Amino acid sequence: MTRIVSVIGHKNAGKTTLVCALAHELKRQKQRIGTIKHASHPLDVDRAGTDSWRHWNEGRADGVVVASPDLRVTFERRSDEAGPEELARRYFSDMDLVIVEGFKKAALPKIEVFRRAVAPAPLFDAHAENADEWIAIMTDDPKYDAPCRVLRFSDTMWLTLLTVLISEHAKPLVL
Repeated sequence: MTRIVSVIGHKNAGKTTLVCALAHELKRQKQRIGTIKHASHPLDVDRAGTDSWRHWNEGRADGVVVASPDLRVTFERRSDEAGPEELARRYFSDMDLVIVEGFKKAALPKIEVFRRAVAPAPLFDAHAENADEWIAIMTDDPKYDAPCRVLRFSDTMWLTLLTVLISEHAKPLVL
């Protein structure tokens, strides 16, 4: 069964670093992991002049798949605003876990990255209707406390504990 969890936080808090660390550790534990990155700006993921770039830009194809023996890349033109669960169903239904970065408004179990140098307070609000979605807050603030689990980067076992929390709280993806 595919499960899903979200990593959120303010800009430059370290979300991508945490997603990569989690994916690497969970892969080490023999899980099949997919990741989805929410981008709020247009992406430029190919180089001008390559065949795939030409298919996409000159050909204006609605979809392009570049396939090699060990990698497959898909470009699609879609006007839908698919959320993280729909994207996970569409592309990663054969994975054990999908970790999404961003999508902070989605009703998903959340791990927030909070760093004092980036923002004065985390996104977490104990009084918000969705406060129960937070699995944990990862922080470098030795004094921060919250009614949900707070883990500190200075803790020696934070990554192991976080993978356990994910296994306990990730949301099953309805296929």
